Amino acid sequence: MLASYGDFTEVRFLCRSDRGTSVKRQKTARKDHVGRNQRIQVRIKALCQQFPHGITEQVIQNDMPHLDGRQRAAAINKLLSLGLLDLLQNSNGLLYRLKDAQSARKMKGSDNQEKLVYQIIEDAGNKGIWSRDIRFKSNLPLTEINKILKNLESKKLIKAVKSVAASKKKVYMLYDVQPDRSVTGGAWYSDHDFESEFVEVLNQQCFKFLQGKAESAQDSEQSPVLRRNASFATSHEVWKYISELGISKVDLSMDDTETILDTLVYDGKAEMNVMVAKEDTPGSVDGRIKLYRAVRPLAPPTGLVKTPCGLCPVFDNCCEGGEISPSNCVYLDQWLDF
Repeated sequence: MLASYGDFTEVRFLCRSDRGTSVKRQKTARKDHVGRNQRIQVRIKALCQQFPHGITEQVIQNDMPHLDGRQRAAAINKLLSLGLLDLLQNSNGLLYRLKDAQSARKMKGSDNQEKLVYQIIEDAGNKGIWSRDIRFKSNLPLTEINKILKNLESKKLIKAVKSVAASKKKVYMLYDVQPDRSVTGGAWYSDHDFESEFVEVLNQQCFKFLQGKAESAQDSEQSPVLRRNASFATSHEVWKYISELGISKVDLSMDDTETILDTLVYDGKAEMNVMVAKEDTPGSVDGRIKLYRAVRPLAPPTGLVKTPCGLCPVFDNCCEGGEISPSNCVYLDQWLDF
């Protein structure tokens, strides 16, 4: 029995040794598995940095073809749970994009649905997005979207802005984003109403400046070619003149001034030319500068063109007794009163 007991003891010692080796192997395998997953996550983050607009699972699969579906899904889910990725959806399917650290702090504590709606609004930029489009992109019910929008507004993460394109509809954008001029209408709108009188005053003053420039050039004793060149004014010169007048309550940009000057070109009161200029020339863009000069029409406009009927888009449908007729034309009444 002693011998057998000794044999039993020896066998028992060997079993403990095998168990210790097995545990070490399991720990080593676990470390290798964790390290492999971390390397996959690092590579996915690198791909997202390479493609800022987002990547699909196909991109990940093409970059790491040795991965199986479970490894790829585990790495993506880990990054999503850590709040390092944003999950989006487009026409091609799911899209993964590296999350901005500031956005992650703002949305801390929010559920996935709020994060999805916030991300959709953030992608819309300064042009905003309608609730209908949010519903289409998120596939969430409208009642849930309205609840999320109110919650995000209360947290001052987003804001609703009325668009001049559709006054009865609101677009949503991030709270600290300045709306695009296509939404607010720019300098030509006040409380979503078009300031026609303000535009007309600017039109007159711009034309007055161009006329003065042309008259000064005409009175000079230079050659006809030099007089013509001297009659041109840059859009920057016109912008500076309007700014010094102080007739605008808002700060007009160069683009605003060129918009007014373009209306003079469309009315046949001015012509525009584009010249090559040095990069440091005021008003130049991409080495080019716009020049404007006042012109005289070849023939005075006829009386019919001056009336609203001459420019009416529904002139062919206008007839006495019809829905559109001269007797109930508000534009004609306004013109006659003027």
